[in-house]
Amino acid sequence: MSPYPDLPATDLVEMLPAGAPQDQRLPVADPYRVLEDAEHPTTVAWSAAQEELLAAQRATWPGRGALADRITSLVSTGSVGGPAWRGRRRFSTRRDPGADLPVVLVEEDGPGGGRVERVLLDPLAIDPSGATTLDAWQPSKEGGVLAYQLSRGGTEESVLRIVDVASGELLDGPVDRLRYSPVAFTPGAEHVYYVRRLPAEQVPHGEEVYHRRVWRHTVGAGTATDVEVFGAGRAITSYYGVSVSLDGRWLVVSAREGTAPRNDVWLGDLEAATTVDGVPELVAVAEGLDAATSAGVGLDGRLYVATDAGAPRGRLAVADPADPGPERWLDLVPERADAVKEDFVLLDGPDGPLTRLLVSWTRHAISELSVHDAATGEQVGDVALPGVGSVGGLGRRPEGGAECWFGYSDTTTPAQVMRYDAVSGALDVHALAPGVASGVADLTAARAAATTVVEATSADGTTVRMLVVHPAGARPGGEEPDEPREPREPRPTVLYGYGGFANAMGPGYSAGALAWVAAGGVYATAQLRGGSEEGEEWHRAGMLGSKQHVFDDFAACARALADQGWTTPEQLTVSGGSNGGLLVGAALTQTPELFAAALCSAPLLDMVRYQLHGLGASWAVEYGDADRLPDLAWLHAYSPYHRALAAGRRRYPATLFTVFEGDTRVDPLHARKTCAALQAATTASLEDAPVLLRAERGVGHGQRTVSRSVALLADSLAFAASRTGLDVTG
Repeated sequence: MSPYPDLPATDLVEMLPAGAPQDQRLPVADPYRVLEDAEHPTTVAWSAAQEELLAAQRATWPGRGALADRITSLVSTGSVGGPAWRGRRRFSTRRDPGADLPVVLVEEDGPGGGRVERVLLDPLAIDPSGATTLDAWQPSKEGGVLAYQLSRGGTEESVLRIVDVASGELLDGPVDRLRYSPVAFTPGAEHVYYVRRLPAEQVPHGEEVYHRRVWRHTVGAGTATDVEVFGAGRAITSYYGVSVSLDGRWLVVSAREGTAPRNDVWLGDLEAATTVDGVPELVAVAEGLDAATSAGVGLDGRLYVATDAGAPRGRLAVADPADPGPERWLDLVPERADAVKEDFVLLDGPDGPLTRLLVSWTRHAISELSVHDAATGEQVGDVALPGVGSVGGLGRRPEGGAECWFGYSDTTTPAQVMRYDAVSGALDVHALAPGVASGVADLTAARAAATTVVEATSADGTTVRMLVVHPAGARPGGEEPDEPREPREPRPTVLYGYGGFANAMGPGYSAGALAWVAAGGVYATAQLRGGSEEGEEWHRAGMLGSKQHVFDDFAACARALADQGWTTPEQLTVSGGSNGGLLVGAALTQTPELFAAALCSAPLLDMVRYQLHGLGASWAVEYGDADRLPDLAWLHAYSPYHRALAAGRRRYPATLFTVFEGDTRVDPLHARKTCAALQAATTASLEDAPVLLRAERGVGHGQRTVSRSVALLADSLAFAASRTGLDVTG
């Protein structure tokens, strides 16, 4: 008798894709489809039984409480965000030690002189339960007005409100259907441009989460007077960007189909005689290019174009806003062969206003900063960063100046805000994480960790890198590659990966990784194809029909960690979430012999039906369209759910699926169905290698309170420790 909750499999098999000729269709089994319906009585009963099973198993994991305490100590750093300057006001975010969510602050001139700081927006004051989170915020150009977006229960369905900064008076809102919307104020904050979905009654059933448009909204007038600016007739999964220059003259609109690695950009002159109701004629900056492009008019009047068109590692060009097409672009900072361009900012320099460009790059996802002459693009210097780390967005005062602010973090340094002065060349710390600044945070565990770059060779010979965090002094072999190798005792190890959507895995402060390493383990982060660590070509080598490269890279990393003495298959846990959950699912069903445990969070696992749920249709440009051949063939071939069904009885590693019932991006049905398939197929005993499901209510795919994050991390790492032999009780 199975130790797992009973769920009879059906004999459902479909011939797909439905639109293909009969002789080309594939038979696709789906015996656990009932679990797609969260409200079905079978699903409700099965889920309740899974919850009871998890509770019984969790009681056997030693050290779960000690892990939670260690993680809590490591997140007592709090957090701090970079400043957004608006005249004499400075806006920023901060989470103090012990607080569950960050707040929005404003610093301004006090009534009696001097500067005062006050909390402008606190999600916990709005909803003490912590279920309401801040999705985005944006001050007006003068700083007198703030737009902010909140959502509840993890749904990420943002509702916009606009308030007066001085009085807190509500000026506008709530305005719904603004999920993932930019907000661009015009001077004086009389109008905003935003992105809002069409009402549900105006779109076909099942498409309610799509059909976005760019609108011009009059603040305080209600949405009935909104003017549609852009979006009609385009792909229903399109996302849009919108911005307005500081002087209010230039409107920039961008469009991207789903999560495609390409987009179009247009520029409109809001002062032109042909502009009607805030809708100007839009002239193409980049249209129809197979490239990602962003553009904006600088304070010097030039149009700056950042693009990977003809330059997969990125380049920066300039053009005349009156004639902005690609044939008129002039390279200012060309592509580099050894690094990926990330961001730039125009600053005053020692030789006058707007004479310097500060450019951020990554080399194998590790950040660098260079300084350039703004007129010629010639590099005139570098900025030495505090360590081997990651730089966040570069920001400056909207009206210009020599100062730039950016976030910085590395393995042992909690995120802080740095300030660079392009006139003096000085770099200093603008703001430490509040727990670090006050001395409350205990960084002992962080300071006892070290990072080593480790290389692996994938199946096709491609070199793949990992950032391996380990106890200082515990590196296998000599400190230099040519020194004699000294044997070290392999350690329980977590191998984390993502490998998709051009997301780079760089160094950074991670409470989970440091808690694991503090207990004596090793934590490795893989830089797989599908990310952007080596530019857009690296991304495209891991998408669509090349997705198998990502899984091969991950397997190569697992083998390299064992071959180089860091760990053994019996001590290795693989981990990933979202697209990284797909990665873990592929590892489970393709190379289960390489590891002992798997942490699979908010995963995509049924790649035949992924487009039918959540925001899945948006990702067809990354994965492929299951409604057509040959896409379905490759999707079905690696789909973890279907591989588990086809493989029959075999031994699987211990697996913990973690899902979030408020998740509107990746539906928990993926984990439910695959959990059922693995529980039915595994030959391992419940005591030896359990397959478990942890479902959390009231949260979604993105933001959550710190306390919920600590609980999730503690459960996940305690499970991994129990299967790999790491003692986390101390």
